[in-house]
Amino acid sequence: MSEPINSIIVEQIDALLFNETNLIANLSNASALLYSETKDVNWCGFYLFDSKKDELVLGPFQGNVACMHIKNGSGVCGTAFKENKVLRVENVHEFPGHIACDSASNSEIVLPLMVGNQLLGVLDIDSPILNRFSEDDEATLIKFRDALVKHIDSSVLSALN
Repeated sequence: MSEPINSIIVEQIDALLFNETNLIANLSNASALLYSETKDVNWCGFYLFDSKKDELVLGPFQGNVACMHIKNGSGVCGTAFKENKVLRVENVHEFPGHIACDSASNSEIVLPLMVGNQLLGVLDIDSPILNRFSEDDEATLIKFRDALVKHIDSSVLSALN
């Protein structure tokens, strides 16, 4: 069993992003913080929604190279986005339509990012360990995500789409 995600990251992201609202800067530091502070992960980052193409596009991340475009509703990321719900997948190889950007990934958690009343994209974390993410990890990551989106200026949403 992997070490749980330490809930201190919620306070860390809030402090790290104090007085900063730049989308790319904040997502970059958020992915770096999660990647460096979370054991047994091989990818951590963001996909941002492009409404004109109805797809998620690769954003700031840490880890190996990644898929650059994911159709809305495809794979774990696209499904979490389309359904606007957290998906915690114990074994990605059993997820219908899983997109294997990195063959080393075995489990995944994806959290939609809502800024104001609009979906911005998703936070995606992959692990080479089966069943890496617990219910407690999910709860911590939801708090992390909620702290992060407080630091994103909603005016960037119109610029993205």
